[in-house]
Amino acid sequence: MESSMDDIVIVGSGHAGFQLASALRQQGRDGRIVLIGDEPHLPYQRPPLSKDYLKGPMLPEDLRFWSEKQFSDKSIERVAGTRVTAIDRRDGAVVLADGSRVGFGHLVLATGTRNRMLSLSGSDLDGILGLRTVDDAAAIRAGLEEAQSVVVIGGGFIGLEIAATVALSGRPVTVVETTGRVMGRAVCEAVSRHHEGVLAALGVAFRFHAGVARCLGDEGRVRAVELAGGDVLAADLVIVGIGVLPNDDLAAAAGLAVDDGVLVDAGLATADPRIFAIGDCARHPSLHATAPVRIESVQNAADQARLVAARLAGKPTEPYGAVPWFWSHQGDLKLQIAGLAHGADETVLRGAPEDGAFSAFRYRAGRLVAVESVGRPADHMVARRLVGGGIALSPAEAADEGFDLKAHAMRPQPA
Repeated sequence: MESSMDDIVIVGSGHAGFQLASALRQQGRDGRIVLIGDEPHLPYQRPPLSKDYLKGPMLPEDLRFWSEKQFSDKSIERVAGTRVTAIDRRDGAVVLADGSRVGFGHLVLATGTRNRMLSLSGSDLDGILGLRTVDDAAAIRAGLEEAQSVVVIGGGFIGLEIAATVALSGRPVTVVETTGRVMGRAVCEAVSRHHEGVLAALGVAFRFHAGVARCLGDEGRVRAVELAGGDVLAADLVIVGIGVLPNDDLAAAAGLAVDDGVLVDAGLATADPRIFAIGDCARHPSLHATAPVRIESVQNAADQARLVAARLAGKPTEPYGAVPWFWSHQGDLKLQIAGLAHGADETVLRGAPEDGAFSAFRYRAGRLVAVESVGRPADHMVARRLVGGGIALSPAEAADEGFDLKAHAMRPQPA
């Protein structure tokens, strides 16, 4: 194993890992860059998997960030289809599944997350699928070609995006959710109820306060889902979307601090200054939350990658403080969120849900902390400036359609 202190190894070839490799070259960083991923594919975009890719006829190559030639032209080495099994901090190397070693001067963990799995009777039947990778999406798309009835377990973003796609294809689909509303951890009740109504009109059925007791099948394939109350839902395809877990085991085994994610400082470094963590696997301090957070979004992954790239290129950087923002497209519904609504104690609406487009302004102790916009992209763009800049906006101003949000956001703020 030959390595240099200039060598950068990136573990994980998703959005965060790819963006980091790309940004390092954009920032003028020379030297060896090795991008290691456990999937055999070239790095690709994941957001379309639950929507456009499921509809077809999109191909895996349509999702790629770069071609093989582009990686070669940028002198970025790819190690694909293999796992990193250990980090040797003493010698500065990662160990691959085949026992080979890759040395590093700096190591960046962009290991992402993995799906939570069902753990109940029948959960190993064929036809029970999750969505994380392009191969998962291909399996779901193939299953939809034959499916007569679909059950989606989990009413979060991914579950609803898939349910909308299935309903638009004309197949019956039921969403089973343990709580009383969809996206309950992410949005206010008004946004939840609006989405439920629109999706129900598309043909999506909902079962709330419903747990899954077991999956039923014959000849090794799922045929139904039995709920905790005894009701049985026909299903020859079951899609599980019950959340994710951070891939922080590698860091933990190397003696790095983890707590539902790899713990990093405001510069995204671990306690070992040679090792960083970015994207979905990293828990970091945030100006927009009262405690360190782990954020699952493409925007967060890309912004963190650019910051670490600048640091490794020797450029001056500020502590990570990007305002988080998210989106979810469910059929014709376009939901955009700016900020983090954790602990919000007041919500006001701008616009009316019955008109099909509105925004929910979320406050915590009188401070605007998040805005959830449905079909109002202009509100979302202003919200990113308001929340990101800590610009004061009263609930009355937010609710007043006559109040000029854009002009308010652009007004010079007191020092």
